[in-house]
Amino acid sequence: MGRKVIETLVGLFVLLGMLAIVFLALKAANLASFRVGSTYEVSARFDNIGGLKVRAPVKSAGVTVGRVKRIALDAKSYQGLVTIELDESVQFPADTSAKILTSGLLGDQYIGLEPGGADENLKPGDQIRMTQSAVVLENLIGQVLYGRAAETGSEKK
Repeated sequence: MGRKVIETLVGLFVLLGMLAIVFLALKAANLASFRVGSTYEVSARFDNIGGLKVRAPVKSAGVTVGRVKRIALDAKSYQGLVTIELDESVQFPADTSAKILTSGLLGDQYIGLEPGGADENLKPGDQIRMTQSAVVLENLIGQVLYGRAAETGSEKK
């Protein structure tokens, strides 16, 4: 092999390595799925959003149907207001419920949608009324420890 062929192959290998690094960076930042189709926005209010982040997936039956677009605090109700961007190809009934769930024991959080049985569908700008906040692991551990301490304290009396 000539010197030019080897240099070309090395350059191609370096370029492929750089593309792989960019792909992994986009995947780690949850930006790898560039949406081309149309979307519509709905919102939901949660008492506690836990570690939910912008661009977190929105899933129904384990299938990603959208992304979290915006998270804000409602100044009047002091609830987390989450704006969700859903694929236009997927229409959900108006009485759909939303839960903040966790992938695995310590994984990232996402929104799970459970379709209801209403005849009408969610429209752009609608609000999902039935929501369930995130389960915060630290709060659960604190409740268990506090419960054990209360039991121990009452047994000593």
